[in-house]
Amino acid sequence: MRVVGIDLAGSEKRETGFCVLDGMDASTSIVHTDKEIIDRIEEVKPDLIAVDAPLSLPEGRKSIEERTGIHLRECDKELLRRGIKFFPVTLGPMRRLTERGIRLKKILEKSGLKVIEVYPGGAQDVLKIPRKQRGLDKLRNGLEKLNINGLTLRMNGHELDAVTSAFVGKLLLEGRSERLGDPKSGIVMPKL
Repeated sequence: MRVVGIDLAGSEKRETGFCVLDGMDASTSIVHTDKEIIDRIEEVKPDLIAVDAPLSLPEGRKSIEERTGIHLRECDKELLRRGIKFFPVTLGPMRRLTERGIRLKKILEKSGLKVIEVYPGGAQDVLKIPRKQRGLDKLRNGLEKLNINGLTLRMNGHELDAVTSAFVGKLLLEGRSERLGDPKSGIVMPKL
């Protein structure tokens, strides 16, 4: 079972974390452009791609730029109900990330690849491991307790979030996850 986890940046100028989780063996890198991401995915040939970025718009919204009172998707509302903090897709920098995520998902799905939306910070909350803001060592140790191999001290927060993303994708393939909101496009999270 091979899963790619991507901690997508809103801009190609910023670092995107990229993880290949082969069984429980993780290897990571930093990529920047959509082309780099697509080329790496084509090399890896994963069973699933788990992306940390909004991959859909709130129902009733035609575009991210549309000015409406609709800001939350059903999966976002469920995160709120569960007390998991997040940024809405319509908030400032999240707009560019949402546009990039949706665009990348369409490209990958046209190639016949399966793409899901994940939220590593929320997954880390559910898995009871620290988020990167509490320290990379703490996050790395939490991931190691999940029996993920190959984690190194050189991995930055983007890479560790990509590892978490890939792990959530693995849980989906094993039937140990749930999808919040829309059954086809909601956020995939570990089962409680």
